[in-house]
Amino acid sequence: VLPDYAGPLAGFLTGLEQTDTPWMATVPCDSPRLPDDLVACLAHAAERDDAEIAMAAAIEDGELRTQPVFCLLRSSLLESLTRFTQGGGRKIDAWTAQHRTTIVEFPDVGAFANANTLRELQQLE
Repeated sequence: VLPDYAGPLAGFLTGLEQTDTPWMATVPCDSPRLPDDLVACLAHAAERDDAEIAMAAAIEDGELRTQPVFCLLRSSLLESLTRFTQGGGRKIDAWTAQHRTTIVEFPDVGAFANANTLRELQQLE
C-alpha cells in the first residue's frame, strides 16, 4: 500500500488493513525454520504483559537481539502505523518504541535465519 520499497512496515500496514481479527502475526517469507510455538509464546507474553506488540528475540554473539519482523501486534495499531508511515517512517524499531512492546526470548537463534537462495536453504536443512 506504500509506494516504492517501503520495507517490512509496508507489509505490516497491508496486513493490518486486511485483518479482521484482534491480533496479527508477522513472519518473513524467507525464514523456513521459525519456531512451531512462535505465535503461542508471543500471545502468552502479550497477554501477560498487557502489550500491544510481542516481538521475538534470541541470543546472538552473546547478546539478546530482537527479531522485529517475527511479531504479534494488535490490529488496533493500524491508525498509528498509518500515521507513522505516511510521515515517512520506515524503521520498525522507531515505530514499535512508541507502543507497549514485550520481548520474548527463544532459545535457537537459527530459527530466525533466512534463506534467499537455494544454496542458503540447503545450508539451513
